[in-house]
Amino acid sequence: MSLVSGPGRAVGTLPDHTLCVQKHVEYIRNLDSRRDELEYWLTEHLRLNGVYWGLTALHLLGFPESLPREETINFVLSCQRENGGFGAAPGHDAHMLYTVSAVQILVTLDAVDELEKRGLGGKRKVASFIAGLQDRTTGSFMGDEWGELDTRFVYGAFNALSLLGLMDMVDVSKAVAYIQKCENLDGGYGICPGAESHAGQVFTCVGALAIAGRLDLVNKDRLGRWLSERQLDNGGLNGRPEKLPDACYSWCARLVVYRSVVRTDSMQDPEAGGFGDRPGNMVDVFHTHFAIAGLSLLNFEGVQEVDPVYCMPRAVTMKYLK
Repeated sequence: MSLVSGPGRAVGTLPDHTLCVQKHVEYIRNLDSRRDELEYWLTEHLRLNGVYWGLTALHLLGFPESLPREETINFVLSCQRENGGFGAAPGHDAHMLYTVSAVQILVTLDAVDELEKRGLGGKRKVASFIAGLQDRTTGSFMGDEWGELDTRFVYGAFNALSLLGLMDMVDVSKAVAYIQKCENLDGGYGICPGAESHAGQVFTCVGALAIAGRLDLVNKDRLGRWLSERQLDNGGLNGRPEKLPDACYSWCARLVVYRSVVRTDSMQDPEAGGFGDRPGNMVDVFHTHFAIAGLSLLNFEGVQEVDPVYCMPRAVTMKYLK
């Protein structure tokens, strides 16, 4: 079971901006059949993330059972390493990002208990791997044992641990203080203190603060202005000033107007399914996932409700975060 392969067809457009739900479902389901393509193997480092992207998109489109449940669970568990973390694919080193995707998939499939049933150490072993990546002095989190720092990892830790009900295994207060240091004068957030503001980091930092219950620390007016400036004249959204628009930022930059629905919807391939980053470019499962999630935030007809903090089906997170 794997849902990342190379680029597909060039994106087409539909004059009435109809969402081609069945085409997108078929596109995601067929990703695992492209094993004879070079791009499939060149993207092995994204395999577990791809399952999360595809599975979530299918849930939001209203087709939650389109992937084989047992096969999906078996693949996820085959990616777990002895330290409790998960790699991108079987045999790959454990990393925060893949571990978060593994937890999100298992939660979505209501299969967290499989970690215990199959003698894999249960959810506490997974949480121990995540907790071990926190620098207890600064509050930051590494992505893996080699020490890369990024605010994505703080968010990932909070995301997975809260879903597992084990937030008490890390120092939340110090992590929150670290996020505050990543805030810039323009209201945005960077990957580390002093780094340029970026819409992706805005999502991860604000999302982490939301999970920690500290949204009171966000300068909403200043951040709101910065996010509103991400929208270009054509309706698309970019990640930072002077950059091209990208479908995934319909998710990250959530203070948008209705024109963004049209812009995101125009990036789909109406014949083969999937979304690209912008009109005329190839589709991929990453942009398909975030484009559909962005449409959900904008209450696009036919798309199920997404949780804006976890980027998961709202119905799923409501069950696990009671």
